[in-house]
Amino acid sequence: MSSEPAMKTPLQRGDPAERPFFLVGSERSGTTLLRLMLSHHPELECAPEFEFLVDRISPTGEWPRLEEYYDDLSVNRVFQPHELQIDPGLTYPELAQSFVRQYGDRSGKSIYGATCHHAFAHLPRVFPNGRFVHLLRDGRDVARSCIGMGWVGHVYYGVERWVDAMDQWELLKRIVPAERRLEIRYEDLIRNSRNVLEQVCAFLGTAFDERIFEYAENSTYTRPDPSLTQQWRRKLTPDELGLLEGRIGELLRERGYEESGVAAVIPGPWKRFRLFLANKRGFWRFRLERYGAFLLFKNKLARTFGLRGMERRVIQEMNAIENRHLK
Repeated sequence: MSSEPAMKTPLQRGDPAERPFFLVGSERSGTTLLRLMLSHHPELECAPEFEFLVDRISPTGEWPRLEEYYDDLSVNRVFQPHELQIDPGLTYPELAQSFVRQYGDRSGKSIYGATCHHAFAHLPRVFPNGRFVHLLRDGRDVARSCIGMGWVGHVYYGVERWVDAMDQWELLKRIVPAERRLEIRYEDLIRNSRNVLEQVCAFLGTAFDERIFEYAENSTYTRPDPSLTQQWRRKLTPDELGLLEGRIGELLRERGYEESGVAAVIPGPWKRFRLFLANKRGFWRFRLERYGAFLLFKNKLARTFGLRGMERRVIQEMNAIENRHLK
């Protein structure tokens, strides 16, 4: 983390930093794929998961204490590799704006922004003229994919991230005028890529460019494959589908997603308890396999006794492990 002064040039009308765009949506909704596509356009640049812009804002909207925020950034797995400069003379919103500007300016491109999955309804307060592209994916596929990431141990809990993103988008829509937001579906992006990307490019103020598809030559992501849509049909059991549609069936219908035909299930107290145990068991099994018991023990010890130096070292070790597993 550098303490060199960040650029404090006043924003002018037409400056890319005045109207950045944000790619928002649930994790596992295809945002990385879309980000790679956009960043291969000669005029567009999109940063990866910049949750650190908003994830320390309180639920009631208070800005974080700056000293605590600097400390968080010093061990943030996403923030650190970018070597963004921190200017202690800036307010919190100005600092967040400077991070997006620094990332975008380095690219030399005329239109830039960042990806954000959590608490993105706060973004309009930090970026009053920001533009927003919401990528929506079938919640059943998002829930299934969350298990593979080790975040949850059961799809019933995996869908919570999707529900939260839906809530965030509805909140954002109340604040941001229609001309500054666009919603697209992952399934359409995969099945009809060119038309959807033309729509996104037009929204961002540029023309579609075939070089967008060069992402497949420079990343581990392949060209759009329609078999990657509706994976819930072959990868989820009827019991899992029933539980999911009992929880998000109405939201799926409101967003135009077809039902599975399985009867929706609303679990009773005993079933919810069993789901809770299955979720915890799967979550901890994954963490034990990835980090090992000793590192998890050190993490718990450091947090319990407030050993900040030890906690920082543990976080850095865990970050290094996570980085090795990035796709």
